[in-house]
Amino acid sequence: MATAIVLNLIIFLPTLAALILLFVPAWATEAIRRLTLGATLLVFLISLRLIVPGFGDPHNPLEQIISQARFVAGEGGYQNIIQIPWIPSFDIFYFLGLDGLSLPLVLLTTFLSVLAAAASWSITKHVKAYSILFLLLETGMLGVFTALDFFLFYVFWEVMLLPMYFLIGIWGGPRREYAAIKFFLFTLVGSVLMLIALLVMYYNSDVRRLSEQQRREALLHESVITKSLAPSEKPLHTFNLVALAKLGQAEDSPFTQQGLFGKSLAWWCFLLLLIGFLIKVPSVPVHTWLPDAHVEAPTPISMILAGVLLKMGGYGILRICYPIFPSAAYELAWLVSLLGLVSMVYGAFAAMAQKDFKRLVAYSSVSHMGYVVLGIGAWSLVPGIWDSQYWKMGMNGAMFQMIAHGLSSAGMFFMVGVLYDRVHHREIDRFGGIYGKMPAYSALAFGLFFAALGLPGLCGFIGEVLVVLASFRYSVTIAIIAASVMILTAGYILWTIQRVYLGPEYRGPHAEGLTPLTPREFSIGAALLIPAVVLGVYPQALFQYMAPSVERTVDEIAGWMRRGEIASPNGLPTAAHPNDAIREGFVQNWQPEAKANANTNANTAGSTEERVDTNTEPNTEANRKTNMNAKAELSTQPKAEVNLVAHAVASAEGG
Repeated sequence: MATAIVLNLIIFLPTLAALILLFVPAWATEAIRRLTLGATLLVFLISLRLIVPGFGDPHNPLEQIISQARFVAGEGGYQNIIQIPWIPSFDIFYFLGLDGLSLPLVLLTTFLSVLAAAASWSITKHVKAYSILFLLLETGMLGVFTALDFFLFYVFWEVMLLPMYFLIGIWGGPRREYAAIKFFLFTLVGSVLMLIALLVMYYNSDVRRLSEQQRREALLHESVITKSLAPSEKPLHTFNLVALAKLGQAEDSPFTQQGLFGKSLAWWCFLLLLIGFLIKVPSVPVHTWLPDAHVEAPTPISMILAGVLLKMGGYGILRICYPIFPSAAYELAWLVSLLGLVSMVYGAFAAMAQKDFKRLVAYSSVSHMGYVVLGIGAWSLVPGIWDSQYWKMGMNGAMFQMIAHGLSSAGMFFMVGVLYDRVHHREIDRFGGIYGKMPAYSALAFGLFFAALGLPGLCGFIGEVLVVLASFRYSVTIAIIAASVMILTAGYILWTIQRVYLGPEYRGPHAEGLTPLTPREFSIGAALLIPAVVLGVYPQALFQYMAPSVERTVDEIAGWMRRGEIASPNGLPTAAHPNDAIREGFVQNWQPEAKANANTNANTAGSTEERVDTNTEPNTEANRKTNMNAKAELSTQPKAEVNLVAHAVASAEGG
């Protein structure tokens, strides 16, 4: 009960505040702003209490409710689960929950919503309508990160679309209609692709394929479990994301059926969902809506767009694509990694070429989110060398990068907005000398831009370096290019700082408008910079909640690969991984003894297989026991393991 109260308050308190605003007169703009800020602040404080212990009276009923809903760090499973029948005829449930993937993004959303609401004092047109749409947008974003029913996830995803369309189209810049329509069309295309995949998954799912234990592990509602135990030839469909992941990783997965052009249903659903989520990331070549949307959106909406909405794409890939369709993810790992790498390189070069300050920051987001896609896609699990630490490193790096980019990008857009409000232009070549006129503002801007640069000691460094290190195990070529992008990033950010903030004098119009920061503006900038420093110095503050769930996801996929290697008519793809040869050569170069160990194991395994296969005598009970013992011996042969991270750390310390 306590869990339901807290989680529903976090999601729907903004909607309740929006309903209250309907009865507030439109002319009471100051009251509307304060109510909006108060609602977002209350939601943030409630969400923060999920991880922060209380210091109040333990006998207080409210304190007891919140303490019961507190998230337990170090656990990889789902917590604070709510599951209520919603549309029983289709087994659709109001199914919510939190784990290490969703909790950090919920906290990021509520935190940035407070700062964006505080930054909205510059909005003077239709303040009431703006505030209502802003609050509805927050509900949609929080619902996406907490939904565990795919249908409910899709509903929240669509709820988020319309408020953002109007917030850009009404309160944006001169080309706001064009930018809003472009955003709407791109997102709508992704939503349609997602809907097609959703329906294919639903009508091909059958929870009766799962054992009773698996059904309970999948957190199916008791009514569904009872229904599934009744004998019937009719399939029992589900939208439950946990159950769909169990089905997708099963040996007889219903998604392995052949579809169009000889590809499986899993392959097609993965591709459709991947495109839909990559549009939101966004990744090249479906990124073109982002620069226009950012340039035309008002500053607080740019903060939300870059800080939260882009993260939904990466979250969807991690939550849905990979756990449910591991076979397709394995087969298309090269495509995901390539798209991430191309986005990194293209975004960096495009940012370097920009003359508009805000467009430069927009293209930097394309580049930085490329690290997220690469970290997820660099599938370094090799059959026979079951060392998942590198992929876990990449996944953790991708998740950390989403949080770090959420802070730094929101901060950069806010800093651009502060300048624009004063001088009413964004031409980089017409700035200069800002540090001399606005030193406090410039100091905050330096910190936030350096966080985006990936400077050690700030949040941007951790995620990027983990992704680059993890990609070495997947492909040396990709890793080298990814590391080079960090140099490009430093180049365009330092060049931007030089042109905008340094120099002898300001070269543009409205020099008289370059006044010091107001207390409200300084508070927003400082609030963004402080967590960027904290996470850069003490990343464990985030990893303690995030890493167990990331590792659980990777371990489940690794378990699927092991089962597919042993009994794989329909499991593991028969085609070699695109970068097997590159990775194996790289591993052997780093640790030559791994090659000798692998050869020894292969020879031992081969002789064991010969003992099993050459036993062609009649299938007596004694022979069956002999075969079983030989196969058991084969399955327990040691695997060649490498520890590239330990080697790299030791080398760095030695240097």
